[in-house]
Amino acid sequence: MVTGGAGFIGSTLVDRLLAERNTVDVVDDLSTGSLANLAEARASAGHQLTVHQMDVRSAEVVDLIGRRRPEVIFHLAAQADVRASVADPVFDADVNLLGTLRVLEGARAADAQRVVFAASGGTLYGEPDASELPLKESLPHRPLSPYGVSKKAAIDYLEAYRELHSLEFSALALANVYGPRQDPHGEAGVVAIFAELLLTGQPVTIFGDGEQTRDFVYVDDVVDAFVRAATKGGGLVCNVGTGSETSVNELFREMSAQAGVATKAKYRPLRPGELLRSSLDPSRAGIQLGWHSWTELGAGTAAVLDFVGRRLGQSEKG
Repeated sequence: MVTGGAGFIGSTLVDRLLAERNTVDVVDDLSTGSLANLAEARASAGHQLTVHQMDVRSAEVVDLIGRRRPEVIFHLAAQADVRASVADPVFDADVNLLGTLRVLEGARAADAQRVVFAASGGTLYGEPDASELPLKESLPHRPLSPYGVSKKAAIDYLEAYRELHSLEFSALALANVYGPRQDPHGEAGVVAIFAELLLTGQPVTIFGDGEQTRDFVYVDDVVDAFVRAATKGGGLVCNVGTGSETSVNELFREMSAQAGVATKAKYRPLRPGELLRSSLDPSRAGIQLGWHSWTELGAGTAAVLDFVGRRLGQSEKG
């Protein structure tokens, strides 16, 4: 079962699970996910795929999981926008904590083998000193946004259920995931935003001086970590990133060259609360999951530009 399975990462995970001949249930309220992300899967999977349009916070989710009895639950459904969590921390906690508890209660009722949880590597460690980069899981978990707090608390619940009910879990602390299907209008990453702006000839805005860094990890690589975590890394938080930093300016130069656009970005003041530098040490995932990222940034951004270009072409035809 994949909660949030109509989202950007979730739908890519669903495709991978179906390709490996698993039977998959998707739970998604379609508030940010889209059935379009599952169009190919629904057309070809037949009875292997069932989509349930349902809010992860609802009591019905517990009953559904109990009935469907999944062996593994990949829990990706979330309120994933840091700024939205600051504006409305109650809603953020409602989705991310109550939703996680519903999933855990369902997993208990279904006697599931494991819950694999999408944690947040970008917020979990707060703002450690730059000398700590790339960040290891052993660093204190000190999130500074309500979103980060709710994700940390969800890990605490996973640990409690492991002790109380012998429900195994793996938690993946994700770096800045990017790739095809990422929505440039949602809580999007900068890669999706740049791709759409560059291909539509709109001005690109960079907040701050553009020297802030992120650890960009490609969605297919991340999905591979989720699949591995279904049977490995029990009881652990594992960072899923590349371990390297890329500045926003570097990203813009790479993508504008790939798009064949000779435009200059506009610079505006840095938004409050934005991290200046970020990268995650993936060593534990290498040891525990046998995982490492393999998609180079240039290849990944080219795939995003190709995807966005095809989508824009289709919408123009439509």
